[in-house]
Amino acid sequence: LFEPFGFILACVVWVSVLLLNPSVLELYLELMFGHCYYDISAQDMSVWHVPNNFPLEHWNLASILRYHTNNRFFSLYGGNLFELYQVNEYNIGSCSDRGPAFPIVYDFGDKESTKQLYGPNPRAQFEPGFITFRPISTHRVAMAICSGVKPTTGCDTGHYCIGGGGYFYPNQCGDFAGFDWDRVAGTSGWSTSKELRESAVLLFYR
Repeated sequence: LFEPFGFILACVVWVSVLLLNPSVLELYLELMFGHCYYDISAQDMSVWHVPNNFPLEHWNLASILRYHTNNRFFSLYGGNLFELYQVNEYNIGSCSDRGPAFPIVYDFGDKESTKQLYGPNPRAQFEPGFITFRPISTHRVAMAICSGVKPTTGCDTGHYCIGGGGYFYPNQCGDFAGFDWDRVAGTSGWSTSKELRESAVLLFYR
């Protein structure tokens, strides 16, 4: 299960709602706080978005989005996410710094289905078919990953990128900062799909 196309599971980094299955929770804690994040030397990455509460043996089939890179981009950034994120700082740069982005190969999904996972307003700010790291948001926050997309204009990365550190609005606290913005702020068109909000993000190294 954990070696798709030669990838090994590096970490279950982001979960929107705590996974209730005890075996999955145990795995999450081991991966999140273990050495895998920074001890593995990798060349490429695979990302799965898996709906919460699905049994581990069904993660592959249950995924709403799966893709991988094949250009060995980690060789330019120290071999893993720990090294890639070394330059992250809060309150530095501007949102014109959109971070390094790399093309992806879809294993499940495509560019159009990726767009539909995000709100109609953010769709005007990104191009699908990429994975992006550490773009700067309007609050000068370095987001961690834009999954399946590359920012091209605007500064509202909180509505389609995950993780990061620095300042967030109090009602945007969490790794999925602006994913539920319409409900929180009473606006329309900014929230991601419910299936994306209620999925875990699994990262694999190769």
